[in-house]
Amino acid sequence: MSVSQGKIISVIGSGLIGRSWAMVFLSGGFRVKIYDSQPGQAASAIQEIRKQLKEVEQAQMLRGDLSVEDQLLLLSSHDDLSRALEGAFFVQECVFEDLDTKQSVFQEAEGHVGESVVLSSSTSCLLPSNVFSRVQNRKRCIVSHPVNPPYYVRVVELVPHPETVAEVVDSTHALMTQLGQAPVRLRKEIDGFVLNRVQYAIIAESWRLVTEGVISVQDIDLVMSEGLGMRYAFIGPMETIHLNAPEGLEDYLKRYREGMKRVLSSFGPVPEFSGEEAKSINQEMCDLIPNDHHHLSARRQRRDHLLMGLAKLKK
Repeated sequence: MSVSQGKIISVIGSGLIGRSWAMVFLSGGFRVKIYDSQPGQAASAIQEIRKQLKEVEQAQMLRGDLSVEDQLLLLSSHDDLSRALEGAFFVQECVFEDLDTKQSVFQEAEGHVGESVVLSSSTSCLLPSNVFSRVQNRKRCIVSHPVNPPYYVRVVELVPHPETVAEVVDSTHALMTQLGQAPVRLRKEIDGFVLNRVQYAIIAESWRLVTEGVISVQDIDLVMSEGLGMRYAFIGPMETIHLNAPEGLEDYLKRYREGMKRVLSSFGPVPEFSGEEAKSINQEMCDLIPNDHHHLSARRQRRDHLLMGLAKLKK
């Protein structure tokens, strides 16, 4: 018997992230209850999940041992929060990125679940100490920040509340590993977590290089997609420098330490990401990919298709 058989995970919020989490949980054989405060939204989400599961099945990328129909049998929609939370051992919140809304959700949810139920948030950068500030029993609270779309991009940042007990971090790590995700533990909370801090650093320097006339929008994206991104798809920055010198990381630092410090000290201030600079970069980007629904939707589909292929290759 599967360890997940009969166990319930509740997903609060039926938007893009909520639907994606539901698909991941279903792939592990868990019963999934998806809730949305807007009447009918959760039911509509099930139809979208069905469509997406059929698409990944057709691409031979369906996760888990169950068929699409068997996975869908494990899924139910709810407009009543107490019904959605009944019997759950793990709750994944996926409402929009607004602090007050998330605080209210967890404050209400706590009244419908037992003391041992893990309360997890999908927030991408709000500090756990703020998100869970209205929860009485904060020791079972944790952030499980996915990368969009989590069905293909498997890393999950586990960020504890200052009062989170080690057992909750361990059990959430074990759950995500069982699901086939790639959980990483943050030892303490930090603004933006880790993924976004690294991402924002790349965005900021890319922005500066474009606005200073060093490179075009199209070419800076090629630097990542055809350069750094090629190896970062398989190894991270620390292993990269370890492999980029004959005798490893220590040798790399001996060779390049001063050059790294010199270049880093030349970086400009944090961009404002507004005004004429933003208008110029936006125009250059829209010349490449118009910002209407048709073009953006097509590029998102292309992104997800390529991520699907990359996930398959890595597997």
